[in-house]
Order: sequence, then C-alpha cells, then structure tokens
Amino acid sequence: MATIHDVAQDAGVSPTTVSRYLNNRIELPSTTAARIDAAIRRLDYRPNLLAKRLSTGRTEAVGLVTPEIREPFFAELASAFEDEADRHGYTVFISSTRSDRDREIASLKRLHDGHVDGLLMMTNTPDDGTLAGLIGRRRNVVIVDEDIPGVSAPRLFVENAEGAYAATRHLIENGHTRIAYLGGPQRLFTVGERHAGFVRAMSEAGIGIRPEYVAIGSFAPDLARAATLGFLALDVPPTAIFASSDYLMIGAVQGLRSAAVRIPDEISLIGFDDMSFGELLTPPLSAVRQPVEALGRQGFQTLLALLNGQSPPMLTRLPVDLMIRQSVGAPRQKDQIA
Repeated sequence: MATIHDVAQDAGVSPTTVSRYLNNRIELPSTTAARIDAAIRRLDYRPNLLAKRLSTGRTEAVGLVTPEIREPFFAELASAFEDEADRHGYTVFISSTRSDRDREIASLKRLHDGHVDGLLMMTNTPDDGTLAGLIGRRRNVVIVDEDIPGVSAPRLFVENAEGAYAATRHLIENGHTRIAYLGGPQRLFTVGERHAGFVRAMSEAGIGIRPEYVAIGSFAPDLARAATLGFLALDVPPTAIFASSDYLMIGAVQGLRSAAVRIPDEISLIGFDDMSFGELLTPPLSAVRQPVEALGRQGFQTLLALLNGQSPPMLTRLPVDLMIRQSVGAPRQKDQIA
C-alpha cells in the first residue's frame, strides 16, 4: 500500500504538508493541492485509519442526518458531502429520518455515544425545543439548509430572501401584478425568509398582496396542486405563480395541467431549488437555483474544521442564481390590468 511519504514524493512536497492538507489544517495554492490530489489518485493512497484512531481517539466517521434521502435536493447534498468526506478519509453514516422527530433524536444520541465524531444536521420540520436541547449538549454539529433556533453551532444557508426577491422581480418585470405565492410550513426558517423576499419585491413595486393569492403551510405537492386549482377558480385569478420549492412547483404544474392551463401562455410559473427535472419539463421551468453540491462539500469542510479544533464561521451564506428558461412570459392582454 502507498504511504503518505509516497504521496509526498510523487507530489513534490513534504509528508507534513500532505498530512496537514488531508486534515484541512493548511490552505495550499490550487496547483499544489491539485498535485497532491493527483498523486493520491495515481497511487491509490488510503490513510491508515486504524493507526489514526489509536493515536487520536477518533472513529474517523461522521454522520449525516437528512429528512429524506430519496428527494433530489437531499440526495445531491448527501452525495457531495460523502465525496468530500471520502477525500479526507472519513466514513459517512447517513440517517434518513422521514421527518420523524424520534429518528432525529436517535441520530443525535449516536453522536453522544461516540459512534461518530461529528454530525451534519438537516431537518425540515419546526423544532419544539427538543432538537435544540440535544444539540446544545453536544459538540461538532453543523446545521445546514434549515435553522434550529436556540442552537449555538455553525450554520450554512443559502440566500433564501434574495433568491425569492429575484424570482418575484422577474415576474414583475415581465408585466405581472397578480402574483400568487406557494410556501411551506409557516414556522420554518427558509419559508419565512423566502416569503420575506417575495413581500419585499411586491412592496418595492407598489403591488398589494392579495390574501387569496397566498397559500402557506406544506411542501406536499398534493396541497400545492389543490391551492393552484383554488387560485384558478377565483373570480380574478393570478397571472403568475411563484412556488417557493421544487415540490410546490410540481404540485402547481399538476394543477395547471389538470385544468388545461398552458404555461406560460395563460399563466407564468417560477420555482425555487432548480433540481434537474424542472429543466426537462415542457416548457423548461424558470427557477432559483440553490448551490446544493457546494452546501454538501462546504458542510463537511466546516465539520472537519470543528473536529480539528478550529473555529469556522458561525454563519455562512451561499449565493443563489436565477435560471431563466421558458415558463415566464408577459400576461395576456386582457389580464394585464390588476
């Protein structure tokens, strides 16, 4: 088996440099890092995990708690997290909680019992204080995507409010004033931020928000479908819908198709997340794209910094991008008056 000395010789650096690089304890020029990565692949180098465990007292394993591994957003994030962990010699244990609080609690207890060195925590249900209490008694936890109030731990979020603002502005710039909004559970951090971005864009444009155009309460596509059909049944239906997650957008598309309403000829639609399936639909759907892979990779890097005794930022925000495709157009002439 190749040793760390072999990697160092092949890459033209010292063994200490390789060791510090693999343990995220040094920031190297990109060319040097690329040489080390290439040497590791070429030599098929694998760290001696047993020796490391004996010397450090670590398991060299980390946990990833996700609400649902089958959903594209969480699956892509988990894949990126696992790739980055593997690059640093860590095994990943994934716990898919199905948004069940007992499963989330069990995952946190495994950390306390020493089965993993650290944990990346994702939840999509409002906390009643239970999770906050458990996390508060543990070290080496990183929270990603959805906040858990009352916890002092590094957090990685995207620019939810700015993304929602950009999506709403895109509808307004295309001439829409009757804009409906679909949102998730009210007590969730991301839901509140995205709704705030929507409200800000509408307010800046001087457009009033009609209560009958707002449906907030669940990420379930079936409920989004029902809400969309409710919008269409109004005496004055909206000319555009902003679905603040991909699963809400799926429900909106289902509702519009069942009512034989064409996108964007009769109603415009824009979403948030931008998983790959949205681009494959007809028409391809405009959406705010989250940097999902970056969330997974940076999530592990933040966790590794904690494991190495460092102090990573307590809050990191990653930017989002507005992907403009073919699901947004101008309202029909007869619908242009609010």
